[in-house]
Amino acid sequence: MANDGQKTLKELQMAELRESFGIKEDADTKKSVNPMHRSANSAKIAKLYEDAAEYEEELACFQGELAVIQANSLQDVATVLTEDFPREEGSYADELKAVVGAGWTQEESLALVKETAFQDVVATLNTSYPEHEGDFEAEVRDTLVKRWEMLIEIKKEHVKEELAEMKLRGMKPDHIRKVYQNYHGIEN
Repeated sequence: MANDGQKTLKELQMAELRESFGIKEDADTKKSVNPMHRSANSAKIAKLYEDAAEYEEELACFQGELAVIQANSLQDVATVLTEDFPREEGSYADELKAVVGAGWTQEESLALVKETAFQDVVATLNTSYPEHEGDFEAEVRDTLVKRWEMLIEIKKEHVKEELAEMKLRGMKPDHIRKVYQNYHGIEN
């Protein structure tokens, strides 16, 4: 048995082989994924979980976005979402404005909601309709929360469908998830 300061015979042989072939021992070139997890069979099994993994990732994103919507003032929501969940296409301000416009039920103020920038919607509605008895901020937030809760439920249903499909194939979804994570080197 080798001590901390001594190398085993295999380690010495590997070092000699690396030296003879000119391979440098570099921490960056070492693979973090076990080669046993990269077999053809593992690839087939991991492929079965790709859709479910994508849905789970989207679900986690929607849940995070919902938490931001609930925790921040409406003026800051678009900015915080952009900082916390950067995206390549589209902007959160445009998406939030579209969601509020689509979900707004008060016809007399709908045109105003659609033409006002999202962060200014509540202030504009409050100044345009001072006689309104309700709370515009609560109504706008409620519209957003309902939309995100619906998206979360849809994604949960997608994940359930994918897991049910795996079960129909006679496989255990937890095993397939583990193979997928090992194959792609994802930490649990």
